[in-house]
Amino acid sequence: MTNQYRDFTRDPRIVAQADASVAAASSPRKIILDCDPGHDDAIALLLAHGSPMIELLAVTTVGGNQTLEKVTRNAASLAKVYGIEGVPFAAGCSRPLVREPENAPSIHGETGLDGVVLPEPIELDSRHGVDLIIDTIMGHDAGEVTLVPTGPLTNIAMAARKEPRIVERVREVVLMGGSAGTGNWSAAAEFNIWADPEAAHVVFNEKWPVVMVGLDLTHQAVVNDAVLDKIAAIGSQTSQFVLDLFTFFKQSHQGTFGMDEPPVHDPCAVAYCIDPRIVKTVQAPVQIELHGSMTAGRTVVDFREPAPESCHTKVALELDFDAFWDLVVGAIRDIS
Repeated sequence: MTNQYRDFTRDPRIVAQADASVAAASSPRKIILDCDPGHDDAIALLLAHGSPMIELLAVTTVGGNQTLEKVTRNAASLAKVYGIEGVPFAAGCSRPLVREPENAPSIHGETGLDGVVLPEPIELDSRHGVDLIIDTIMGHDAGEVTLVPTGPLTNIAMAARKEPRIVERVREVVLMGGSAGTGNWSAAAEFNIWADPEAAHVVFNEKWPVVMVGLDLTHQAVVNDAVLDKIAAIGSQTSQFVLDLFTFFKQSHQGTFGMDEPPVHDPCAVAYCIDPRIVKTVQAPVQIELHGSMTAGRTVVDFREPAPESCHTKVALELDFDAFWDLVVGAIRDIS
């Protein structure tokens, strides 16, 4: 499969650093999913709930693909669709730290999940999403909880500022966002980082381990006919729901980006948490452009030389396509 985002991986200095030998976890990984559903967020939530190798501790929402009110309703309704019980869902920040909010109706529609009919949502946790993140991390041992943000990073930045002790307690921040190559919402920037670059600056500059699962990787996770056939073969209500999601998602990508096979970004971050061998990463410094009139939100990845030992950021570059979709299809089958 041809991919414009992978050309630079041919540099042997970079490829030599890839995590080829990383082992899969032997026990479920505890995660907080911070999301803005969104069609690909819906698949990320499905995978997090449906995989036996993930323990979903909490779900928080952030304004991004649509307004906070809409994405929160979507998340809480998806809990009903997938049969998620005993997991707190809470609404977080409604707007970026500094900039004016802007949503993505051209991709996700006016509801944020156009193309499907959603049931009434579950009841939300009474806490603010930022407080739920903090309480969950502080209620577990250091190194137990992984943060998986799949929307703008506003909630994560706010949590780190409100309770700095969480930084040393978080196992890893595995985020969907950014690009070492071309952007998607601007020529330079991917949507999640572009939407709140100041929050991204906070998150990338804290000293917790960060894995950037950006467009370099997620543009390899396309929905092709073979994938659709595997999902359709399950023949359940859940599989039909996913097919309906992908029908709208495919149409919006065709109209906006001219893509016949849309990339499903957000579940790639969850897949990394399930089995890091599915995602090849490279240790590299990452900084966020805040000031450029045409480059705000760009994730500036420094591949010029091997990263120093102190580097706490990794960039995802290559996806095991078949293994990734096996995880997603398996989760759909297990939930059905």
